[in-house]
Amino acid sequence: MSREVLLLVDALAREKNVSKEIVFTALEMALASATKKWIHDDADVRVSINRETGDYEAFRRWEVLLDAEVENDEAQMGVIDAREQFPDIQIGEFIEEPLEPVDFGRIGAQAAKQVILQKIRDAEREQILNDFLERQESLVVGSVKRIERGNAIIEVGRMEAVLPRDQQIPKENLRVGDRVRAFLLRIDRGARGPQLVLSRSAPQFIMKLFELEVPEIEDGLLEIKAAARDAGLRAKIAVKANDSRIDPIGTCVGLRGSRVTAVRNELGGENVDIVLWSPEAAQFVINALAPAEVSSIVVDEEAHSMDVVVDDNNLAMAIGRGGQNVKLASELTGWNINLMTVEDAAQKSEVERGRLRALFCDKMDVDEEVADILIEEGFSSLEEVAYVPIAEMLEIEAFDEDTVNELRQRARNVLLTEAIVNEEQLEGVSDDLLSIDGMDKALAASLAKANVKTRDDLADLAVDELVEIGSIDEARAKDLITKARAHWFE
Repeated sequence: MSREVLLLVDALAREKNVSKEIVFTALEMALASATKKWIHDDADVRVSINRETGDYEAFRRWEVLLDAEVENDEAQMGVIDAREQFPDIQIGEFIEEPLEPVDFGRIGAQAAKQVILQKIRDAEREQILNDFLERQESLVVGSVKRIERGNAIIEVGRMEAVLPRDQQIPKENLRVGDRVRAFLLRIDRGARGPQLVLSRSAPQFIMKLFELEVPEIEDGLLEIKAAARDAGLRAKIAVKANDSRIDPIGTCVGLRGSRVTAVRNELGGENVDIVLWSPEAAQFVINALAPAEVSSIVVDEEAHSMDVVVDDNNLAMAIGRGGQNVKLASELTGWNINLMTVEDAAQKSEVERGRLRALFCDKMDVDEEVADILIEEGFSSLEEVAYVPIAEMLEIEAFDEDTVNELRQRARNVLLTEAIVNEEQLEGVSDDLLSIDGMDKALAASLAKANVKTRDDLADLAVDELVEIGSIDEARAKDLITKARAHWFE
């Protein structure tokens, strides 16, 4: 029997291209599973096969636990009973009792065979996957084996991968036998083993295609910093040269457009805009909106957005068909882009100017002339007036030192009064509301006025209600409500 075990292990390891250790482990599991059927289904059985001789031993075992934690007497034992037999045994250790090894002829041979084959199949899949991952291939090539409910099953070497319908290029008609190139999006590890999930619509796919066509990228002379796609229609990539002698856009386009054409052909004719990347966010946005020309740009760091002003002749071009150009530019740069005409910008500026004038006049009790001087000098909040370095305010020609000191004191008094009021309003507001990421005391005070004082009170609000109560934008309101509701699903 021992010789038969060794021969079986050797044969299976060769046939399935897995290590002998995996086959030994599968055999041990099969024998343990079969042995349990002769004792009790809830019992814990361990089988050990000698790797050199093929001899094997079987043990029934019990895990030592606190008496109150014992739930299964067939596989667990309380520490008090265990120490009557073994005084030095510790919680978490096992008591083992040797069993007469069950002969292959007496066990359910078919059941054991199924356990062995399943274990080996899992190991074989894992081995193939590991071999694939070691090659660090994120761009894979395979042939369409079959189509299942719109999803294409791709044969990649000895593995099967899935190209879901939502990761295919729209209007692309894949058929059985077609050769397909795709980006490895992720690996799903389910009950049936690991599965490769591919994508032809992800922005990373176009980046990898350019790496394939442009050797300067692999050499480190050129770098693709970002990409955005409306799959099948249009894409934008941002490129940066790490060598001043290289024209990054021309290098990606190639001689007579050969390189960009090769990428377009792989993407079914998708138009590709190649944009020069810039470390300056505003300049990067201007480059990303090309070919539209930008008249001016205002950056709002706090809201992570930019007001981009274009003249009437450039507005349609900047927006693009169906808003495509501005949408891709926004995705490429990571900034929210608000396009507006010169007239719209002037109107928004006047509204903002009126708001600030009213703020300074009402809160600091100054006349409109003083308020306008502050606005002209770039002050946009009471905090700036109160705490900007005094040297900067003294540079304002219209103000003498006494006026500067008076303005700063008035601003600080208003802020102090508001802080005291907010603290009073925060009485009764729960800590779980204040601890939500993105919540601040000013917003919590506004919510308290509306009797929203706990995390659950916030979670019960609709987005539009929170926008109105807190005077915040919709994106922030959605984020806060989502975080407030998170504990409901834990």
